[in-house]
Amino acid sequence: MSKIAYDPVKDRFASFIKRSRGLRTIFYKLLDLFFLRSWHIRRLLRHYARSFDRQGRWKLLDAGSGFGQYDRFILKNFDHVEVTALDVKQDYLEDCRRYFEEDIDEGRISFHQEDLLELELEPTYQFAICIDVLEHIEEDVKVIENVRKGLTEGGYFLMHSPSHYSEEDAGEDEFFVEEHARAGYSKEDITRKLKEAGLEPIDVHYTYGKLGWFSWWLLIKNPMLWFTKMGMWAAPLVALYYIPMLPIGLPLMAADLYTKNEKGNGVYALARK
Repeated sequence: MSKIAYDPVKDRFASFIKRSRGLRTIFYKLLDLFFLRSWHIRRLLRHYARSFDRQGRWKLLDAGSGFGQYDRFILKNFDHVEVTALDVKQDYLEDCRRYFEEDIDEGRISFHQEDLLELELEPTYQFAICIDVLEHIEEDVKVIENVRKGLTEGGYFLMHSPSHYSEEDAGEDEFFVEEHARAGYSKEDITRKLKEAGLEPIDVHYTYGKLGWFSWWLLIKNPMLWFTKMGMWAAPLVALYYIPMLPIGLPLMAADLYTKNEKGNGVYALARK
């Protein structure tokens, strides 16, 4: 079975979008549009983080910030937040520092190279996010424990990951995505691990249900396989492909956002310290 190698594809995009701030802004908007997990995470952040922003200055930890797309959303939607963004990839961090230079100067965000397994934090953060990170790490409970130590009492931890149902997109004994340490989590599995790490799960939900999975198949899986095989030469083909597919895929994503999925290829969990 063909497999997606996300890192090489992401690295190609990173090398391309670093050429201009405008390109990076467009790239962020495309990530927000096409990735259903972003729809879910942004909805949860709006709902659960709003009360902190009303109270004045507060701190959020982005554990595994990647391209910084969630940091951009957070800074634009919360006036009083101070973000600490961590990632293991120095080149991603440097690109983010250039893009967020003005926000860094204003003291609204900082970027740091960190191994989440070695993380040592004081309890200063009211919110922490860890989006599509834990599936890459064998010692996932250790990472959750390290992040929990950085939360204040009553602080929230929000994660998203592929679920164990994503195994259906792989052959026997292999992962559809090469860089993953596990195929994904069941609701029961991530609930147990959150409790083991000392957190209280309050909302665990499958994403990418039947409708969301079909939108992912249309809008993400096929184009990513083309980029994996063809590199950036696939861009014109993908652009033409999206003309008829977007009007189909986007309503399916919106439906998934408000559907109580009994199963799905993704899972988010919100927990409290």
